[in-house]
Amino acid sequence: MTEERQFEKEKLLFPSFYNPVSIFGGIVAVISLLTTIFLTFVELLQEKSPPYIGIIAYVIVPIFLIFGLFLMFIGVVRERRRRRRGKPASRLSFTIDLNIPKQRVLATVISTGVVIFLLFSAYGSYRTFEWTESVEFCGATCHEVMEPEYTAYQNSPHARVKCVECHVGAGAGWYVRSKLSGAYQVYATLANIYPRPIPTPIENLRPAQETCEQCHWPSHFSGEKKYVNTYFKSDAKNSPWTLALLMKIGGGTAGRIPTSGIHWSMNIANEITYVAVDTQRQIIPWVRSRNKQTGEITEYTSIETPFSADSLKSFSQRTMDCIDCHNRPSHIYRPPVRIIDRSLSSGAISRELPNIRLTALKALTDSYTTKKSAMDSIQLVIENYYKENYPEIYHNKKDMIQSACEEIKLQYQQNIFPSMKVSWRAYPDNIGHMTSLGCFRCHDGKHVSSSGKIITKECNSCHTILYQGTEIKPTSLSVEGLPFQHPEEIGDAWNEINCTECHAY
Repeated sequence: MTEERQFEKEKLLFPSFYNPVSIFGGIVAVISLLTTIFLTFVELLQEKSPPYIGIIAYVIVPIFLIFGLFLMFIGVVRERRRRRRGKPASRLSFTIDLNIPKQRVLATVISTGVVIFLLFSAYGSYRTFEWTESVEFCGATCHEVMEPEYTAYQNSPHARVKCVECHVGAGAGWYVRSKLSGAYQVYATLANIYPRPIPTPIENLRPAQETCEQCHWPSHFSGEKKYVNTYFKSDAKNSPWTLALLMKIGGGTAGRIPTSGIHWSMNIANEITYVAVDTQRQIIPWVRSRNKQTGEITEYTSIETPFSADSLKSFSQRTMDCIDCHNRPSHIYRPPVRIIDRSLSSGAISRELPNIRLTALKALTDSYTTKKSAMDSIQLVIENYYKENYPEIYHNKKDMIQSACEEIKLQYQQNIFPSMKVSWRAYPDNIGHMTSLGCFRCHDGKHVSSSGKIITKECNSCHTILYQGTEIKPTSLSVEGLPFQHPEEIGDAWNEINCTECHAY
């Protein structure tokens, strides 16, 4: 019996495998496989596993597994070439002889291992896909970068809708596009070159017809809805001011329901096209309306931002859909004035504390470099105000003051993120017109057609005021609608300027 045959019988694997490179690769592959199995069982046994387990088990470890297998292959090839060149190391070419018991065992073990590996690879690939589609992957993996979006999402009306339902949707094309975009985002995060704040992916959003309208049916936008909001004055008593509106939802199906109201522009019979000259679509100098039934076209141009036919060629035209007004459906960063009014209305902040609205607004609108400094400063601003101006209240109502501090700090943590430079200022909300231009981007009374037709700024075209004021009595109600009365005495100024000039902060 030759030395080579003796070596073959003594070793379980084929001779060419026994070289440092292949053995090292085999060790790496086995450890990686066992690690994947272990982490998979850990994830299955936990009620809610950390998102980082998914990264390790389904992304990082498989890379090492493939690398180990690659090393094994390279080692075998090198050893065979080395033997062909006549260098010492008695090794025989790889042959399979199932009549040899050890090779028969080896073939069985390798076949079983390959089947198990393929099964785990298939399962791992599915779990990788499933995990990358999860909310935890989108929001919790890159904690600092995505903290603002993830926090706002969890406190939004769409908190039970997965991120991918809107940002990816169905279909392989959009899935591939999202993953290619995500690959750069991973690189930008690792290289620390991502922008602060992260810009809204306006250009990359899927059409609303393929996302929003899967749940919200445009042909059913009809009728009216009562909307009641309680504001508070910045006086010592934090006086409430209630405003009840009958919102004219409008829209509906062409030919069956009157085409008027807020969703007139989304009516199936109408098509609205516009041009925005800024990335956030806040400055809209040109609007075109087309009636699909009659073919009538009306073009409006802003008298404040003149827009010629030549200029029109250099900008892309966009057909209006849901997201043009509902641009913050899930990632809402509320402005301080709304935060404090809501907290006062719910009782989370007591109105018994004099000037608490004004003081809380100051605490929220001050600039802070870190979240910790914000928490400390908010506490000091509130406490010092009452210590200096209302010492008796400071000593007798400490619990009430502390509750107000905790509520203000909670609202800060949910809406303002200094490390990412995120706040209501960074992301204008186009619903309404108080703290950002919103409706007034087009409905400003300054978009005029060649025939003199104007896009209206008339309040009653969208809503009717049922009642308003500090004390609501039965006689205060008006179904026909009341003229707007500003809570503060400012004359007709409210009708001459946009709300944002005072309320944008």
